[in-house]
Amino acid sequence: MNLEKYAVQQGVYNNVWKNFVKWFNDCLTLGEMEMRRIRHDPTDIFTRAVQPILWLLVFGGTFTRLKAIPTGGVPYITFITPGILSQSVMFIAIFYGLNLIWDKDQGIVQKFMALPVKRSAFVVGRTMGATVRGFSQAVIILLVAILIKIQIRWSILSVIGIIITVMIESILFSSFSMILAALMKTRERFMGIGQMITMPLFFTSSAIYPIDIMPEWLQILAIINPLSYVVGILRALLVTGDLTNVFLYFAILIGEVIVAIFIATKLYPRLA
Repeated sequence: MNLEKYAVQQGVYNNVWKNFVKWFNDCLTLGEMEMRRIRHDPTDIFTRAVQPILWLLVFGGTFTRLKAIPTGGVPYITFITPGILSQSVMFIAIFYGLNLIWDKDQGIVQKFMALPVKRSAFVVGRTMGATVRGFSQAVIILLVAILIKIQIRWSILSVIGIIITVMIESILFSSFSMILAALMKTRERFMGIGQMITMPLFFTSSAIYPIDIMPEWLQILAIINPLSYVVGILRALLVTGDLTNVFLYFAILIGEVIVAIFIATKLYPRLA
């Protein structure tokens, strides 16, 4: 009986493992297809970086001279660099749903849905493409920061932390973008709601000013805004060096990623 029970358990474990390997391979295959788009037309990566660079150079440079915002003794342009980096990644990820709507209009989503692939693999595979775009934005912003000699803390820990944070942020906001795409269904509606959401997310976060100088109602919005936690991690890694709340912020963001992927997976068939 014990041998039979052991054999059954091993069969279950092997089946679970095979299913996971297949799911992971499907994610990689779909992710590779998304990356082909980037290789085919990389100009979008550079055009998307123009606005954040202007924010950093113009807004950051001007307010550094004015010294109107308390930043804990660091130059203002240094203070907002993590915020501009996170804004850049968010913007490129949150409009990723446009590709999904385009695929729907071209009948590509319908063809994919006919494949023996789990819906979660479609979602995760697409977030891989958004993650690559997010990394490209982060590299561009950081290169600009180096070129204009912004004071940033560089270490192996900060580099690893940036990679993990950008990956989590890209997955979170691209999953949210897919939720919007499934609900809006048309490019016009998606662009309208996307533009209505992105700037409030940016301005109600801690990206360009400390939370403690905000009005109380804005502080509440900043606390529930996921972008604030992304900025908090990046600012701790690149500016302050205070890692006290970093693991808590990571935990909150990972929880939000799980919820976003779950909802996107449930809504994905609505695009078929």
